[in-house]
Amino acid sequence: MSFLGVDASLTGRRWVGPGVEVERATEVLVQQTSLPLALCQVLARRGVAAEEAEAFLAPSLRDLLPDPRSLRDMEKAATRFLSAVKARQRIAVFADYDVDGGSSAALLLVWLREMGCAATLYVPDRIDEGYGPNDAAMAELAAAHDLIVCVDCGTLSHGPVAAADGADVVILDHHLGGETLPDALAVVNPNRQDEDGALAHLCAAAVVFLMLVEAGRQLREAGARGPDLMALLDLVGLATVADVAPLIGVNRAFVRQGLRVMARRDRLGLAALADVARMDTAPAAYHLGFLLGPRINAGGRIGQADLGARLLACDDPHEAQSLAEKL
Repeated sequence: MSFLGVDASLTGRRWVGPGVEVERATEVLVQQTSLPLALCQVLARRGVAAEEAEAFLAPSLRDLLPDPRSLRDMEKAATRFLSAVKARQRIAVFADYDVDGGSSAALLLVWLREMGCAATLYVPDRIDEGYGPNDAAMAELAAAHDLIVCVDCGTLSHGPVAAADGADVVILDHHLGGETLPDALAVVNPNRQDEDGALAHLCAAAVVFLMLVEAGRQLREAGARGPDLMALLDLVGLATVADVAPLIGVNRAFVRQGLRVMARRDRLGLAALADVARMDTAPAAYHLGFLLGPRINAGGRIGQADLGARLLACDDPHEAQSLAEKL
């Protein structure tokens, strides 16, 4: 079947146009939405119905943000996190060394800083320690901290969690879980075996963000207020694209709003990195995936695994510039 009068490409591959079902769906979209034909063809090929087109093209968190408590252990995780903040307990953040892990760690570090709390950042060396928590690091952190929050890792770390004797461990992850979970205080993961999979497309930073949403809800119920979560969406959008999470559901809203926040250049580390990368236009998904993401990932590949998280959480312009140039 030729398409637009063309039967084959220059290399001889057969040129196949949309099937009859897609053409019919396109016609329905044109008639019911009055959108341009070309746009309706794209929507039809992606399976978007006419009644879903407006929300798909302009996704909003107001409409798409799931209830954090729909994830198992979420309420327990946020409650323990807030109790550590209120009691000024010692908190450690154990993060993976990629963009998703760095963004997840930065979300917690920035949120805690705005609440007047400091936390210890630990990112394992990918060569010497491998991926995720290890026994020695967790035992060392547990000896000096009351709470360890593992982000973008930990779901399969039975031994290392057990090694964290004396400290509570909360896991905020998205990697596929096994038949059993480590003996942590809470394991929040949309890809646990006992979850329904409705939020399986979330990256770890999105899971962390939902935990902060739940923490904010609990603060409001207690008559207090937390930091502005909307200002943190640049980190969630960055992680969503750089971790190649599918742009469906709430992920589309995370990226759309995240790009708007990033365009304000309020985050010193990202602004410095954008300048180093010679970004001279408003940020788009391309910039997240091909300019910023690879540079943030670079730290884990040159023996300085924490550079990305430190850059994203940085609040000093001179340090931000130095870290950006290293990356």
